[in-house]
Amino acid sequence: MRGDRVKGRLLRFARPRWRALLRLAAWSALEAGETFLLGYALARALDRGFLAGHTGTGLGWLGLAALGVLAGSFGTGRVHLAVAALVEPVRDDLVRGVVRRALRAPDGAAVSRLTHQVEIARDTLAGLVMVSRTFVVTAVGALIGLLSLAPVLLPVVALPLAAGLALFLATLRPLARRQEVFLAADEALAAELGLAVGGLRDITAAGAQDRVAAGVRERIDAEFHASRALARWGVLRTLAAGIGGRLTVVLLLAAAPWLLDHGVTPGAFVGALAYLTQSLIPALQSLMQGLGTSGARLFVVLRRLTADGAHEEAPARPGGEPGPGEAVRLRGVTFAYGPGAAPVVDGLDLTVPEGGHLAVVGPSGIGKSTLAELMAGVRAPDSGEVLRGCARVLVPQQAYVFTDTVRANLTYLCPDGPPCDESLLASCTAVGARGLVDRLGGLDATVAPAGLSAGERQLIALARAYAAPVPLVLLDEATCHLDPAAEARAERAFAERPGTALVVVAHRTGSARRARQVLMLGGAGVERGTHDELLRQSPFYRELTGLHPSLALGDADGVHAVAGAGLTGDRRHVVPYGPVGQMEAVRDVRDRGALGGE
Repeated sequence: MRGDRVKGRLLRFARPRWRALLRLAAWSALEAGETFLLGYALARALDRGFLAGHTGTGLGWLGLAALGVLAGSFGTGRVHLAVAALVEPVRDDLVRGVVRRALRAPDGAAVSRLTHQVEIARDTLAGLVMVSRTFVVTAVGALIGLLSLAPVLLPVVALPLAAGLALFLATLRPLARRQEVFLAADEALAAELGLAVGGLRDITAAGAQDRVAAGVRERIDAEFHASRALARWGVLRTLAAGIGGRLTVVLLLAAAPWLLDHGVTPGAFVGALAYLTQSLIPALQSLMQGLGTSGARLFVVLRRLTADGAHEEAPARPGGEPGPGEAVRLRGVTFAYGPGAAPVVDGLDLTVPEGGHLAVVGPSGIGKSTLAELMAGVRAPDSGEVLRGCARVLVPQQAYVFTDTVRANLTYLCPDGPPCDESLLASCTAVGARGLVDRLGGLDATVAPAGLSAGERQLIALARAYAAPVPLVLLDEATCHLDPAAEARAERAFAERPGTALVVVAHRTGSARRARQVLMLGGAGVERGTHDELLRQSPFYRELTGLHPSLALGDADGVHAVAGAGLTGDRRHVVPYGPVGQMEAVRDVRDRGALGGE
């Protein structure tokens, strides 16, 4: 069933691209002509030219073959363009499918599918189109040539060639299945070894060495048996190549006396040998190498992509939706990077109301981005529930911009179709990207990601998120390459957009100050409150932000009373808030008088 699904998907890809297929076939005809002339012109050059004593005629036929080579080379260049026109839209379709699936049912494999598996499928498909087309073109040209030279040559060459090709095609599906089993065994072994290496200390402490070693040994044995099965089918593929290639040459040479006695001229025999050694055998070997290795890889990748697609509509985790007026709610959420690792998020309860504005702060590596990914659904919690009652968009620090028009970059998160130009430009204006769009040349201008700065890419990503009809926006340091004024403008735009809940992973104090609520990770644990409340209540937050309550309370001098009565010489005077050990000098500009020489 999975194989039928892969074939169906390939047919759906090819059907709307019949024009590209026709161009591919038309330019391939030139290469077929080149193959035909290779043997036919050589045979005529010998029989009617050199062997008959007519050197000029022989050279003329060879010149015709040279013209065929030039025409075939021209066709080959156009073939590459036709293959690109056929394959690149396939890649785009796969990317769109992966993105849609990730938005509906995110999982940890989405990034691998998007950045690795799709590229494997694109590159492999292009290679398969090329080798398959080359074999077909070469076979057609060579067989027509053999038929034109002497029909009796055709069965001597075609029968062993067809036998080798049939045996090879029979091994394709079993070979692909064995390769998939081998890949799965290799992944299982890598996972088992990763767990064992990461937990060596605990394994030793618990005396579980033998049990863990047995598990690893079992994975090694499974991979060994899978590799042996794969190798056995590889031997059959090699046998098929020998039958279709080398055996054909041997049979042709062995049949030479009989062929010459039955009307085959010396030139025709040499032409048939040229067809075999210069065209058919190299094309067959390329086909077997391409389909046997790259084809199996493509089959495996597409099966995985289509198998994942079969679970697009899988039900969500138990727990339902958040309560009325809640954009997202976390209940007892715990997440750790691997078994035995300390939780990055541990039993967290959190609610972001509809229209809320939350800033998440904390030192680097504490888990802020992980929390944003949990809220977005990019990661699944180890325990607990993340309840989302709405669509959402996560804008990461590394903004994604692709080569296409500005309009395409701004609208691909709009599932119901692109909004009108006025709405798109209004989104750009709101987040401060309108000037950039005008400089690029408008909505229909082409975007070259390499020509944009990191801040400009972030502006496009912010405008894209603003244009998307989603009520939950998560900015994971999505403005870190903007200046503070531009950052403030973008955050205010989302905070003031009607019906939008905004979560900001903050890297500047201003983001926390603008938020209605602040969630701080680290220090004594998780603390929450407004910016001013945390300044007054949390020493860790003050240390993190580099501020002091006096600044929040409006003290223009930024000073505060010395803490702790009873110090030697203490008169309850003030010192500036600054580096540890900094003292206020007597007669300082803000000192109101001598304080006894302290």
